[in-house]
Amino acid sequence: MTQISHRTVEANGIRIHLAEQGTGPLVLLCHGFPESWYSWRHQLPALAEAGFHAVAPDMRGYGGTDRPEAIDQYTLFHLVGDMVGVLDALGAEQAVIAGHDWGAPVAWHAALLRPDRFPAVIGLSVPFRPRSAVRPTTAMPQTDGAVFYQLYFQTPGVAEAEFEHDIRGFIRASLFSISGDMPHREAAALMVPRQGGLLARWSTQFVNPVTLPSWLTEADVDFYADEFARTGFRGGLNYYRNIDRNWELLAPFAGARVTVPALYIAGDRDPVVKFPGMDQLIPNLSKFVPHLRRTIILPVCGHWTQQERSAEVSAAMMDFLGNLSSMW
Repeated sequence: MTQISHRTVEANGIRIHLAEQGTGPLVLLCHGFPESWYSWRHQLPALAEAGFHAVAPDMRGYGGTDRPEAIDQYTLFHLVGDMVGVLDALGAEQAVIAGHDWGAPVAWHAALLRPDRFPAVIGLSVPFRPRSAVRPTTAMPQTDGAVFYQLYFQTPGVAEAEFEHDIRGFIRASLFSISGDMPHREAAALMVPRQGGLLARWSTQFVNPVTLPSWLTEADVDFYADEFARTGFRGGLNYYRNIDRNWELLAPFAGARVTVPALYIAGDRDPVVKFPGMDQLIPNLSKFVPHLRRTIILPVCGHWTQQERSAEVSAAMMDFLGNLSSMW
């Protein structure tokens, strides 16, 4: 079997770094925050061995991919456009697209907006969310003492300064704190104190383990930390700063459904599945994704699904892909 290889392609006006393995039908893997192509390190060889061409880009703003300075260059339309551009650069007409965390909205909207190019979709952690009736940030929780973490990320430079003060510590705490191995869990953990920032809360609420869980090594932490030491966090945080802009741009698609075959996978300990409204959305996801084949909730699994439960996620993906044989 081939090894993971790397190259950079020109797509949608920027340079995009790709990690890829295997030959065959194309599967495009979109990562989230604060990650890189490396979060798919287990799925790349698994998919390649199963006869697929697995490609994991560094998403816009991350790793070896270009990082436009302007905040408005990180909308879902830019991100979906990047993935269409990757297909064009690879000479591929179509690909099954998978996404985790912020990569999931990219994948869902790629399938929504361009089903001709992305005829099937796999979402991890974040389900497809139909466009809401109100501007998203106005509905995010806040109190006199704290704000929802996505609101905290809105002001340019604030979160960057905090996270870049101790990059490795931030990465290590991020990966552990919302994993299935975190022993003390509470919904309020997603709230950031108005004074002191996110890490101030972590210092009292979260454990920085002496020994990492079995799915994560210090070398894994080092890889992520080295990437962000070089790039900073601005690119990834700019995704959050376009939440309201995405809502405005997607107005023409209000009520549109994802009509291609789909798979949704999440962990039962993922804070995302506890977000307001998820208890109604996830059980009724097929109303908005009518060809949803399966919803898989992994027990004792947190946010980092394809890393925490790599074998199970890879197996579920390949089972879904195997049942799309008429498309290949």
